[in-house]
Amino acid sequence: MKLLPAKYIIEQALKRRALRRGAKVLETSSGTFALGLAVVCRELGLQLEIFTDPAMDKGLENRLRSLGSEVFIVTDKAREGGYQRSRLDALHARMRLLGNACFWPRQYESPDNPAAYKYFGDQISDMLGADVTLVGSVGSGGSTCGTIEVLRRDSPGARLIGVDTFNSVIFCQPDGERKLRGLGNSLVPKNVKHELYDEVHFTSASLAFAATRALHERHAVFAGPTSGASYIVGHWRARKFPNETVVVICPDEGHRYVEAVYDEEWRKQNGCFDQGVLLDAPASEEHPATALPPWNRYCWNRRTREAVLKSLEEL
Repeated sequence: MKLLPAKYIIEQALKRRALRRGAKVLETSSGTFALGLAVVCRELGLQLEIFTDPAMDKGLENRLRSLGSEVFIVTDKAREGGYQRSRLDALHARMRLLGNACFWPRQYESPDNPAAYKYFGDQISDMLGADVTLVGSVGSGGSTCGTIEVLRRDSPGARLIGVDTFNSVIFCQPDGERKLRGLGNSLVPKNVKHELYDEVHFTSASLAFAATRALHERHAVFAGPTSGASYIVGHWRARKFPNETVVVICPDEGHRYVEAVYDEEWRKQNGCFDQGVLLDAPASEEHPATALPPWNRYCWNRRTREAVLKSLEEL
């Protein structure tokens, strides 16, 4: 999936001459956007440098290097903003050194990220109509916000449900350690347009791992935990509102998790839910800041983040 925005951002940068041949592409990522960039840069003969942290699995690191990318692992964790802040600091230091000989795709703030999903939104509309309920995990905000904006051009009532994890600041949770990679953030991305979301669900890592196994065993979809998290939310929504057409975005593949989520011994060691006892429904809280694991639902009602934070003061 990340090939879509990676390809679009790079092509637009070349078209605008913001990226010139011979310049290096620099980005901060610990997941599949890095892989998407690596594929595109390899295809176009561009140099790529990725700034990541120890959470990047060795398999992905090896794939990036095999595609010709340089990988810099940042080991110092910033007091505020965590590894995401320290990765950005390292990237900025490298940009100052390279000057005009580099380009930063800015997946978390570039408008080209959500704009890339016009193709996907059009596909959904052509196949199913625009009046759907879209469910997707939220990392940069590109896929969910970009897709729903396309759908709402034809159907303003199309619904958007964001899936986040606990200890992510995007939807007002306090920042903290997160075992579920690929969604959530210690910084609020500019590409997350909060006023587009109707609901937000928070899922724990263990619940997402169990849902990932269920997605594979029930439907033969070999995906990763961010897909599992979105699947359990979409499955619940479809049962609760059977007249809706529910579309679930599955953004990651399963290959990176063969020795983790798909390994029985690993799951036992990490205290994961058994996929046979998946929860039937989420709990609800008066405010997302007080939501607790393993699964919580909050009616966001297309408000800004500031408005939802203010509502906490009024409780």
